[in-house]
Amino acid sequence: MRIGKPYRECVFALIMLLGILPAYSLSAEVVVKSDTIFRFFERDTAVERDAAVLPGYEYLQIDAGQLSDYGLSFHLYGWGRADFADNDYYDDQTDGELLYGYLEYRQKANRFGARLGRQHVFEGVANEAIDGLRLSGDLGDYFALSLYGGLPVGLDSTQSRSGDSIFGGRLSHRLGTHYEIGVSYKIIDNDSETAEEMLGFDLSAFLPADLSFFGSSAYNQETEDWAEHSYELRIPLGSVLLKPYYQHFSYEDYFSTGANAVNPFRPLAQSAEELTAYGVDALWKLDDAWTLGGKVKLFDYDQQDKAETYSVLLSWQGDNLTQYGGEIGHTTTGDADNDYTLVRLYGYCDAMADRFWIDFFSADLLMAYYDKAIYGEDSSLFLSLGGGKRFMDDALSVKLSGDYSQDPYFDDDLRGMLTMSYSYDKQ
Repeated sequence: MRIGKPYRECVFALIMLLGILPAYSLSAEVVVKSDTIFRFFERDTAVERDAAVLPGYEYLQIDAGQLSDYGLSFHLYGWGRADFADNDYYDDQTDGELLYGYLEYRQKANRFGARLGRQHVFEGVANEAIDGLRLSGDLGDYFALSLYGGLPVGLDSTQSRSGDSIFGGRLSHRLGTHYEIGVSYKIIDNDSETAEEMLGFDLSAFLPADLSFFGSSAYNQETEDWAEHSYELRIPLGSVLLKPYYQHFSYEDYFSTGANAVNPFRPLAQSAEELTAYGVDALWKLDDAWTLGGKVKLFDYDQQDKAETYSVLLSWQGDNLTQYGGEIGHTTTGDADNDYTLVRLYGYCDAMADRFWIDFFSADLLMAYYDKAIYGEDSSLFLSLGGGKRFMDDALSVKLSGDYSQDPYFDDDLRGMLTMSYSYDKQ
C-alpha cells in the first residue's frame, strides 16, 4: 500500500501510534527497531548534470505483545523516504510504504496460529505479500494445514483492487524429525481473471549417517507444465560438507502469468528458454576458525551457450561477528564476450573498541576481469568501506560508509551513507 502524498510526512508518527497502543493494552514485551539512513551521491537528471541526490530513509519495526510466548501480539514494519535535495531525481520527493502490519494469535494446543493484516506468506509455492488472513495448525500428530486469503499487495496499483484476490495453502505430512512432505496451492486473480495459478510439492528428509535431502517442484496450472525443480543433498564427511544440487527452470512456465498481470519478465516467458543448473558446494572446516571451500556450477541452456563457474573460497571466523575471507572464481561460456574472473575480499571486525575510537569496521572489495574488453575496458571494481561506534549500552549504533565503483558502463561512481540504528526492548 503506497502512501498518498498529503500523508507521507506524518506516516511514521501514525505507525508509532498504532504500534504503541496495542503494546500498552497487552502490557507485555515491546521491541522497537529503527534504521535511519542518509545517502549522498550524484546523478544526471532531466534538468541537471551531476545533480546532488540526498535522500533520507527511515525503516521502523515494532513488535509488541506476547512475543516469546503464546498469546496475542502486534507486528509492524514500514519505510519512508524524503529527498532533501529536491532535484526531480525521484518521481515523488517523499515516499513510503507499509511492508507488513498484522495482529497474530498463537496457542500451544495444536500449534494453532492466526495472522490478520498485511503480511508476507511463505507456503510452498507462495512467496507473496497479502492483505488478509492466514490460519495454521496441526491436524493430529502427523499432518499440518495452513490456509491464507485476501488481496495481493503486488497488484494494488494494477487496474485498482477491484476483482483482485489471492487464496492458497499447504498440507503437510511429517513423521517426527525424519521427514516432511508438503503439497501447496496458490491462485491469484487480477480484475476477476486468473493471473497466476501454481501447484507445488516440497520435501525435507533427514536420513541415516546425518544425510539430509531438501527439494521442491512447482507446476504452472495455467500453462499446464512444470515451472521449476530444485533439489539439494547434504553429505557430511567428517569435517567436510558436500552439497550437490540440481535445478531446472522452464522460462515459459516460471515467468508466465495470466490475464491483466503486470509482468516485467514477459520477454523471458516468451523466449521458451529452459535452464538446467547443477553442481556441488564443498566446505572443509580446517579448525574452529578456518574454512576452505570450493564451488562448481554448470549451466545448461536449451537455446543459449552452456556456461561453467568454478571458484574457491577461504574464510576465518573470530569472536562474535568478526570474519575475514576471500573468493576467486572464473566463468566460462561458449562466447568470450561473457567470460570473466571474479575476485572478492571482505572483512568485518567488531572487536576494536579497546584499541581504537570506532567499535567496528567493514570492508568489501569486488573485482571482475573480462576475457574480452567491453567498451575498451577489461575490468571493473567495487570497493566499500565502513566504520561505526555504539552508544547507550549498544542500543544505538552509528555507521559511516562509502562505496566506490568503476566499470565499462560508468567511469566512476562515489556514494556515501550514514546509518543510525536504534533498538529498544522492554520485557
